[in-house]
Amino acid sequence: MLEILNYLRVRYMDEKAQGIVEYALLLVFVVGIASAVLLTNGDLYNGIITAFGKVKKALTGEA
Repeated sequence: MLEILNYLRVRYMDEKAQGIVEYALLLVFVVGIASAVLLTNGDLYNGIITAFGKVKKALTGEA
């Protein structure tokens, strides 16, 4: 019985750690892509800035 419990503990603890590492790598990837897009001052950057500006004007009631 002790062998089974040790096996289950090792198996599921390792998968939990693997999941955390996968989420961390995914977060690094998303942040890297977002920073590359936002720091290039390209068309997408200007489009995002314009869209947020329009939303801000609509919410504050500016003409």
